[in-house]
Amino acid sequence: MPCTTVLVGKNASNDRSTMIARTDDGFFDVKKLIVVNPKDQPRTYKTVLSHLEIALPDDPMRYTACPSVDPKNGTWAATGINAANVGMTATETITSNPRVLAADPLVTYKKAKSRREKDVPGGIGEEDIVVLVLPYIRTAREGVLRLGALLEQYGTYESNGIAFNDENEVWWLETIGGHHWMARRVPDDVCVIAPNQFGMDAFDLDDAFGEKKTCLCSADLREFIAENRLDLNQGGKFNPRDIFGSHTDVDHIYNTPRAWFMGRYLTPFSHRWDGPDAEFTPESDNIPWCLVPDRKIAVEDVKYMLSSHYQGTPYNPYSGIDSGKRGMYRSIGINRTGVTSVCQIREGVPEALKGLEWICFGPTTFDALLPVYPCVEKMPAYLANVSTDVSTENFYWGSRLVAALADPHFPACVQAVTRYQNAVMTEGRRIVLEYDRKIGETGDLTLAAEANEALCAMAKEQTTSVLNAVVREATARMKDGYNLADN
Repeated sequence: MPCTTVLVGKNASNDRSTMIARTDDGFFDVKKLIVVNPKDQPRTYKTVLSHLEIALPDDPMRYTACPSVDPKNGTWAATGINAANVGMTATETITSNPRVLAADPLVTYKKAKSRREKDVPGGIGEEDIVVLVLPYIRTAREGVLRLGALLEQYGTYESNGIAFNDENEVWWLETIGGHHWMARRVPDDVCVIAPNQFGMDAFDLDDAFGEKKTCLCSADLREFIAENRLDLNQGGKFNPRDIFGSHTDVDHIYNTPRAWFMGRYLTPFSHRWDGPDAEFTPESDNIPWCLVPDRKIAVEDVKYMLSSHYQGTPYNPYSGIDSGKRGMYRSIGINRTGVTSVCQIREGVPEALKGLEWICFGPTTFDALLPVYPCVEKMPAYLANVSTDVSTENFYWGSRLVAALADPHFPACVQAVTRYQNAVMTEGRRIVLEYDRKIGETGDLTLAAEANEALCAMAKEQTTSVLNAVVREATARMKDGYNLADN
């Protein structure tokens, strides 16, 4: 599914935490945040879309997940943090090219055409990956190795990027065709920006086939490249993006502009992003995969980037001035987003509290990011008890309503929405600081559940307040309004 990913190394963040974040831009999927305890994890996993059965280990850990409320197309767990404080987000749909896909075709489900034939299962995909990997890994590197083995064994029916983080490392894996893959450890001092394209623009093959310190890949990747004459690079350079990725006109409308906006935000001084002498434009194919930010990055910065609608540029769809460029590029904040998460693994807090999961439901431009502790047996009803029916009694639908009402009246509603987002972030941080201290002093981990209830009570109060405001504004601007003194 089309998504946008941001990864933050520990030396690039303000508090030396690692962060992996992604907008899950589905088809208006209704999502919820739950805890999956070991007794509830299946021992045999059955995919819905590809009709594949996979035996799972018998020692799963507790983990959080953001599955689809309607299970008709599968779980789509999206993101989570496990009991070992390993975060995962899956997946970022990425691009490829015909040369790669012909050499290693995607593994798609084939339904039998007659009674004499049998169905042929497909590979694994976004529907499955979190459930197959996250409960069984204790480091980010282990996540790469487990997923890589699954890809080599079962294949995949789509091209994807997947992120893992623990307290010290962030790893990014990209699939290559049906069975191949490569992964890099994100340098500690950078932020990665990934907008639906094969992103890695550098890779150390010698390390991947040697010490494996910062690079990992499928066992025959070198042979795969050579035998299929995939290398397009000149002068001995090895750029995976040129070999495995795409450079299309569609990319220049849908993908590269998002990387441009995020890069522009991260490095406004060290690179030129605007004007006739810009190093990078919204349609540049060479925007770096990772950048050292001009200042340290906090969760608020990640939310801002993932809420982008090209504010401050001629491409802003909400601009009152039509420059002829308004709305020409695909925004990061988009109406069909189901859930956005930031999996943050922190230092300087008790071991059990290192994971902090930030959740935003619906379109990020309008909705708030709420932190919760994942080290609990269950999530509050405000996050977990979601149905496919609209309701103000849960965070998902409350967030959707705010966005749907505010969008047509952006100038009138933007101040109320901004106050709402800041209030949830501020109060959320305050409550987390309070309970970090309480749990650290008492050692009572059951207080994490109490903290989550307090966080959700706050979020419900703030969401109700902003709903009151945007309903009033939207009602006042209805087209059937009429006053006796109207001319």
